[in-house]
Order: sequence, then structure tokens, then C-alpha cells
Amino acid sequence: MTIRNAPPEAVSPAPDAPDRTEARLLEAAARLVATRGTRGLSVTELARAAGVSRPTVYRRWESADDVLRALLAHRAQLVITAVGPRAADRATIVAKVVRFGELLWADPVYGHLLTEEPEVFTRYAFERIGRSQRVILEWLAAAVAAAQQGGTVRAGSATDMAVMVLLISQSAVLSHRTVTTVIDDAALRAELAHSLDGYLRP
Repeated sequence: MTIRNAPPEAVSPAPDAPDRTEARLLEAAARLVATRGTRGLSVTELARAAGVSRPTVYRRWESADDVLRALLAHRAQLVITAVGPRAADRATIVAKVVRFGELLWADPVYGHLLTEEPEVFTRYAFERIGRSQRVILEWLAAAVAAAQQGGTVRAGSATDMAVMVLLISQSAVLSHRTVTTVIDDAALRAELAHSLDGYLRP
């Protein structure tokens, strides 16, 4: 499952912010998913909720599935922004990845999917690398490459390591509700941090 795109030094920047109409549509889509689930997200319902015409939606996305993919990428970028500036050392990478998982659960869209529709989260997170995963991978690969230059992360492909960090953290996020019956939140965060630190350590 190795993703080989640009080398770490050429990792593309975060996606441009959506224009006003697209931002309005994404906000409406977020409300629909958070309150009614993915089954409540259709082009017709989105147009109605955003107060625009259906052609306005279709000029940007071909289907509700495309809307959902764009929404997940957008929400992932919002969480990354909330986590703060890119990490440049191993300890900060670990702390930010753990924090990312906490904020993902707190996000109304991802929180709904993880709580009410985990199969949808699984489909978009694990069946293929989509836009939301690429946003996260680019963020992680850039941080790993920066930490490698400082000597706090071992040598190797920053992109390959970013993939494994993503898989480890996604598994912890998806399994959160199940495993907290035997391990509390603080211990789970500590063990995730220990796993990531050990994986990245030189």
C-alpha cells in the first residue's frame, strides 16, 4: 500500500481554500452529514440546504459521493489547521498525530461517521487512498522529512513512513469505542504515542 508520489521535498501544499459558494456548499454538506448522516446527503438536499440551484452543485461535483469525498478532505484540512504548525521533530509529530485523532472525533462530520457510520469511515479511509487521506499523508510526510533533517526520525522514505503512521493512527481512531471498554482514554493516547515514537525513532 506504499504511495509513491513526489519526494518529500516536493510535497504539494495544502489545497487552496474553497471559493465562497463552494465553502457554503461544504458547510451545508457538513450540517447534513452531522445531523442526518451520509444517506441524507444528496445533490437535491445539498442544493436546498445551501440555498442554491442543483446546477450550481453539479458545476463542482458530479454526485453526492464526490461531495462527500470533497467534504472529508476539507474537514481533514480543517483538523490539520487546528492541530497547528507543521512539526519538525519526532516528539512534536507524535503529539500532533495523537491530537489529530482527538480532534477528528470532536469534528461533527468525522465524529458522526465514527460513531454512527463506521462502515462509511472504513470505506473511505481503508479501501483506497482518497483525497482526505492524501491531505493527511502530505502533512505527515512533510513533517517526517523535516524531522529527519533534524535527526530525530530515522532515515527512510518519508512518504512510506507517513503511510504507516496514518495506518496506525487510523486504526486507533476507528477502534476507540471498542477498546475503551478495557483501556481508558488517557492510557490509549499514551500507548498510541509510545507506538508512534518507537516506530519513528532512529
